[in-house]
Amino acid sequence: MTVKNFRPTSPARRFYQVADTRGLSKSGPEKSLTVGSTSSGGRNAVGRITVRFRGGGHKRRLRAIDFRRDKVGVPARVATVEYDPNRSARIALLHYVDGEKRYILAPDGLAVGTEVVSSRFADIKVGNALPLRFMPTGTVIHGIELKPLKGAQLVRSAGVAAQLMAKEGDYGQVRLPSGEVRMVHLDCRATVGQVSNQEHARVSLGKAGRTRWLGRRPHNRGVTMNPVDHPMGGGEGRTSGGRHPCSPWGQLAKGLKTRRNKTTEKFIVQRKKSR
Repeated sequence: MTVKNFRPTSPARRFYQVADTRGLSKSGPEKSLTVGSTSSGGRNAVGRITVRFRGGGHKRRLRAIDFRRDKVGVPARVATVEYDPNRSARIALLHYVDGEKRYILAPDGLAVGTEVVSSRFADIKVGNALPLRFMPTGTVIHGIELKPLKGAQLVRSAGVAAQLMAKEGDYGQVRLPSGEVRMVHLDCRATVGQVSNQEHARVSLGKAGRTRWLGRRPHNRGVTMNPVDHPMGGGEGRTSGGRHPCSPWGQLAKGLKTRRNKTTEKFIVQRKKSR
């Protein structure tokens, strides 16, 4: 897909871009696989804001995505490739031969009418899911499980892909989009191919209102606040903060390592690339 530009008939239109939706289904989502949702506005169960600058946005219906791909050995045909307002990737509606319908993340190149299957005997073909144990090294994959049968947790956003680098014993080494190389158990499933909608990162929203449609409220910097609201606030005139960048609670914001998960440290073979 490509990015669609518009004539600059107004200042907002000048930088306004949308992803080209040719090839996507024009019908609505499968009703049996959707459910209504409510917006939290960044508030927790007692009503306190725990995530700032969230709220508003358009109403959305959640699509039930099959991240487990646990209908083993049952072939399915791709009925539609659709837009999903809850994620950056496209989704594909599968019609299984036994009559069941499910949504999956649509890999790049998956077309309507294609047959896909989840099985250890599946071909290495875009859209098929199988355990890492039965994939050749070098395979481009997405939707990777971290625990067998738990469902895909890694490599799910638009345009990303991982690669199976090596297999040794019960674990395989997978290079993630960040550059990190991580060990994943070979019984974990993954889907062949790259996630669809590669142009997502190139799209320019064009105007502030479109950001509000997505449920994002204006983000104000710490240096524009008062000292009572932020450690970097206050000062006569405009200041650059007067200290190292930090959060409203004083935690350093640039370069401070915040990873605390010691239990999975042993699975990281190579750290992600520094930006």
